[in-house]
Amino acid sequence: MSMILSASVVRVRDGLPLSASTDYDQSTGVQECRKYFKMLSKKLSQLPDRCTLKTGHYNINFISSLGVSYMMLCTENYPSVLAFCFLDELQKEFITTYNMMKTNTAVRPYCFIEFDNFIQRTKQRYNNTRSLSTKMNLADMQTEIKLRPPYQISLSELGSANGFAHLSAAEYKGTGKISAAPHQRLEPVTLPGIVSFVLSLLCGALNLIRGFHAIESLLQCYLFVYYTGWRNAKSFLTFGLICLCNMYLYELRNLWQLFFHVTVGAFSTLQIRLRQPQGKSPDYNV
Repeated sequence: MSMILSASVVRVRDGLPLSASTDYDQSTGVQECRKYFKMLSKKLSQLPDRCTLKTGHYNINFISSLGVSYMMLCTENYPSVLAFCFLDELQKEFITTYNMMKTNTAVRPYCFIEFDNFIQRTKQRYNNTRSLSTKMNLADMQTEIKLRPPYQISLSELGSANGFAHLSAAEYKGTGKISAAPHQRLEPVTLPGIVSFVLSLLCGALNLIRGFHAIESLLQCYLFVYYTGWRNAKSFLTFGLICLCNMYLYELRNLWQLFFHVTVGAFSTLQIRLRQPQGKSPDYNV
């Protein structure tokens, strides 16, 4: 029998589970798929925005958008078109119900557990395909799947030590291949991010007389605005240089000046770390 077994909502940045349906199936195959769920959730930021993992008798499908991923486990014979329609419906409801700022700042797992009610209701509808046939037009989704099929993840790729590391600065085109996207968009700017950007500019202006010391603050502004390879590593290296330069200028500045520059550097580094690449919003039209 083809059916959806479970679904979950996960934050792309760090794999934090935000909500999930209750799964009562304790079979060996389902238990093994839960392990794959966890492994995938840790790699979401490195994966394309629409993927499928086939694990024998079960398939794991997911889509990612605006920093959140929607994942589901179904039997191998469940129609792919219905699977991605189901995920698209979860995505639309979640975006409508919750402020994306809350998902970015959530610290506890399953802090949106009340969304489970919608997941359960939607799962029941999609497991009763007769009721869906009169309510949905699947032609658009079928066309979308044909034009841009989900990326097929192999178990060998998932289990490799550094699998998908080459996808972190790439854009999925849906043809089973990955093409470079050097200008990947970042998540929307938040108010703390704007404050850190302005303070970094201020520090750069104050350090113009120091020459090289001003470059560090301006580099932090650049890293905050644009996506580059090794972005997080560069931000931590820049913060280290800020600390070293302030140690060098210890005799020329008072403690409050040193504290201000180091604090701004730390705050800007944190905002660079929090502002992650933005997931490509699916262009489903169901």
